[in-house]
Amino acid sequence: MRHLPGIRSRFVEVWIRRLACVLAVASLLLTLALTTAPVGGLAAEALEASNAATPDPASPGTRPNLVWIVVDDLSPDLACYGQRTIATPNLDRLAAEGVRFEAAFTTGPICSISRSALVTGCYQTHLGCQNHRSGNARHPITLPEGMTIVPRMLREAGYHVNNLSIDDFLKPGGAVGVAKTDYNFSWDRAGTYDTRHWAERPAGTPFFAQVQLHGGKHRGERPGTQWPAKVRSALGSTTPTNAFELPPILPEDPVIREDWAQYLDTVRYTDHEVGRLLDRLRQAGELERTVVVFLGDHGISHVRHKQFLYDGGLRIPLIIRGPGVPRGTVRRDLVEHIDLAPTALRLAGLPIPHWMQARPLFGAAGSREFAFAARDRADETVDRIRSVRSRRFKYLRNYYPSRPYRQPNRYMDDKAIVQALRRWHAAGALTPAQARVMAGSRPREELYDLEADPFEVTNLADDPRWTAELRRHRAALAAWQERTGDRGRDPEPEAVYLSYVRDDRPEGGGSAQRRGTFEANVDRMLRWSVERPMDRWEPERP
Repeated sequence: MRHLPGIRSRFVEVWIRRLACVLAVASLLLTLALTTAPVGGLAAEALEASNAATPDPASPGTRPNLVWIVVDDLSPDLACYGQRTIATPNLDRLAAEGVRFEAAFTTGPICSISRSALVTGCYQTHLGCQNHRSGNARHPITLPEGMTIVPRMLREAGYHVNNLSIDDFLKPGGAVGVAKTDYNFSWDRAGTYDTRHWAERPAGTPFFAQVQLHGGKHRGERPGTQWPAKVRSALGSTTPTNAFELPPILPEDPVIREDWAQYLDTVRYTDHEVGRLLDRLRQAGELERTVVVFLGDHGISHVRHKQFLYDGGLRIPLIIRGPGVPRGTVRRDLVEHIDLAPTALRLAGLPIPHWMQARPLFGAAGSREFAFAARDRADETVDRIRSVRSRRFKYLRNYYPSRPYRQPNRYMDDKAIVQALRRWHAAGALTPAQARVMAGSRPREELYDLEADPFEVTNLADDPRWTAELRRHRAALAAWQERTGDRGRDPEPEAVYLSYVRDDRPEGGGSAQRRGTFEANVDRMLRWSVERPMDRWEPERP
């Protein structure tokens, strides 16, 4: 009998080992299910279970910190997304330790409309924020009564809330500024963001930080020497111009090739910045208490990407890692960037307001059948395009079919890559796929089979073999516009447009030549509003 305690000890040890094995197998099976199952099935149940442990909002000290890393002009050109030319070790590790979303899309391919939607969890077209940088002192845009933005909600719930540049985030403490917001509506800056560093918050207080990275904007409007010098200093080398293939929609031009190499270096530099940010959290003992979200606000700024509703402008990288988030998971269901708003509230243990049009990414909300997007006025350039995307198809509705794809736009036309494309087009040297974006008019409807045609070149809208898909997507878009109250159905009032472009002139600064180009474009838009107005045609309902 004197050996009984040892026997009991060995007995307990054996059962602990068996239990550990069972849990390990269960964890493996769960990960596999999450990776392959649609969100409406087993994955939804597993994700709901992971959220069941979300801390009670009455216990702020146990709630996770939240960090949104928002990057300008970045497509999913990371190694973990299949990019083979460059290495992105920090973002790859973030994805391996969390969830990588393969089919994440912004609802608008321009900074301010994307960011206005992101912080509200509502489509910009519902809020009246669909025109780029459209709110001003003469014609302010206010959110509907009872609506506020996610950072403000988190602050009112006890979070310390910052919006920081990377340099401010990395500081040990002290006073900090408010980095890029670009919200089109009126909002309370002082009541939303703290101006003391998150490291100086009261003990037991969780923090929410938006960190703004320049991403693709680092390379500027034309290839130069300053950006490559910075890359060599930070990373030791630059990306060779012969190390990759250009997309088939771009000609083999040395300016375009050099620009693409410098863009890939912005991705490498972004990865470097994310590594420093994660190290800062780790050193502060906060990393394992923090849900880190990495996303682009929209795709790369290029000739057929930013400002357009093709996947080059809409598809973004989205990675989430932290407590309560499944590890090593790949999600292939359609998600929209506005889904981060209710996701943040759920992770913080807060109720999701009834007015939010997005859905939390973790839980049993079910998978999306469609992802929607909109493009309206960008700077001085008036436009209106709507799109709906399913897993396989993309449908676009052009409301100004009599106008060229590449309407005059001072911001984009100043780019060396656009100037190069115009030279090739003038010389008649573009392939049909490359010349599409230079056409002087557009079809009313576009339909693309994304499996067979990922660069969206062959329009199937008039092909009778695809009539059923055309009608299905057309009906889905019309229902979404009705359901969400699309406020772009009428052109922006001329008084509001002129207030923006003549009084504020946000994109008309710089040299006299640039100002002159901007003003000439404004005059053309005013003339075209009569000569080439918005198309009131509506397709027949099925």
